[in-house]
Order: sequence, then C-alpha cells, then structure tokens
Amino acid sequence: MPVPAVKGPALKDYVQLVRAPAALTVLGDTVAGSAAAGLRMTGRRLLLPFSSVAFYWAGMALNDWADRKLDAVERPERPIPSGRVSSGAALGTGAALTAAGLGLAALGGGRRAMTVAVPLAASVWAYDTVFKPTPAGPFAMAVCRTLDVLLGAGGETRRAATAAAAVGVHTLGVTALSTGEVHGANPNTARAALVTTSVATTLAASGPACTRWNRLVSVAAGSGYAGFVGRAQADAVRAPSAKAVRHATKTGIHGMVPLQASLAAKRSVLGAALVAAALPIARRLSRKVSPT
Repeated sequence: MPVPAVKGPALKDYVQLVRAPAALTVLGDTVAGSAAAGLRMTGRRLLLPFSSVAFYWAGMALNDWADRKLDAVERPERPIPSGRVSSGAALGTGAALTAAGLGLAALGGGRRAMTVAVPLAASVWAYDTVFKPTPAGPFAMAVCRTLDVLLGAGGETRRAATAAAAVGVHTLGVTALSTGEVHGANPNTARAALVTTSVATTLAASGPACTRWNRLVSVAAGSGYAGFVGRAQADAVRAPSAKAVRHATKTGIHGMVPLQASLAAKRSVLGAALVAAALPIARRLSRKVSPT
C-alpha cells in the first residue's frame, strides 16, 4: 500500500508568514535616508531597498516563531499554529532572509552599509526574541526602523539623522499601539501614538529642501501622512477597542509610505513619487494578506 505524500507548506503560507505585501512599506526607508544624505539611489545602491525587504520579512518570520505559543491561543489562524508552516521552517526562513539582507547590503553599499546592516540584523533578532513582550519592545522596533533609514545614508549619519528620527518616532507610536490589537488598548497609549505622529510630521517638515517645489511636495506628502494616520489614531483614542486599534495599526504601517515620500521629496520629487506609488498597491494587497 503506497504511503501518501506529505505536503509541505505552500507558497501562500510563506507569503502570510512574512506578511509579504507589507514589505512595500519599507522600500522607502533607504530612499529617504539616501535623499537626506544627498546621495542618489542609482547603480548598485538600488539593492539597498531590497535589503530592507529581506530584513523586514526575516523579522516577520521570527515574530511568528517567537509568538507561536501565544498565537496558538490568540491567533490560531496564523501559519505556525494552524500547522501550515512548522516552527523550524519559520526559524530557518528568518535566518535565511537575514543572510540575504546582509548580502544585499554588502553588494549595494559595501563596508559603509555593513556598519549599519549588521547592527540592524542584530536588532531585528533582539526585538523578536527578547524585547517584544517587554515595555522596551516599541523602542527596540523603533531602533530597527531608524537603522533601516541610515542603511541608505552611505555613512552620512548626521545628515540623515532627522529623517531617521522621523521614521523611528513614527514606528515607536505604531508599535506601542499595536500591543492592543487583540484585547484593545489604553486610551493613553492611543494618545501617545497620536503625539508621535505629530512629532514625526514636524521632523519631516524640518530641514533644508533643494527648491521651493521640493519643499511644497514634501509638505503636501507630510500633510497627507498626518491626516491619514492621525485620523485612525484619533478614532482609537475615542474608542480604543481591538477593532479600532487594529485599524490604526494597519493604517500606521501603510502611513510609513507618505512619511518616507515627504522625506525623500526634499531632494527628489521623482524619488518621492516612486515611493508613494507603493501605497495603493500595499493597501490593495493588504485585503488578501494582513500586514499585522
């Protein structure tokens, strides 16, 4: 009697594991960092945004591996607790994608990029395996996204500091609020997230721009970011239910794109437009694969 074949995870299971479409919201990190540093995103440097994607996917796989026991209770539909992806496969996926991120960073930015990519990789692992369930979790995630912006700065850390801080502060608020996705949040947490959005908007508006046109586009994108994210967070302040918090978190993830566009527009309107183009695609795909 033939032994039935054991089916392994399908591609869609890995797509859900790493929240693949949500990686569109990290492509602009290195673009923003590069623009802030006065560098062009051309040639081999075009590999840097894909390094960010690999690190993001690695973080998502590690997130589900680290949360596998909790997800069995709170989110049994996820790939690991549902049995569609084994915990070992998820951990291996995280390790492989981390290696890919480091390799792409080395090819795209050389030694200067690696001085950021290595601590970025370490920060991703530290967040998922150590800091996430602690009060330091949101700060650890903010460090990850701050470093991701600096990955595109080519060693010009001081010039890209404001852009990195804007993305980091935004990430801090979104991550803190996301802790209430299952059971709802404290209104004060939602208020704090709204404050970080205001701070990020201010940081995005500060600093020099090449021309008045660049400034105008930057302000327009920043205003769009503030309205898009701020409305959802304000709703969570009024009624911090799990549903409202999930919506605000999802909006905050997508809101990274107009924030990146605002930062990039100070140097390159075309770069900002290319970054902004990711938003409608990410929002459409999020209906099939949740970014949270």
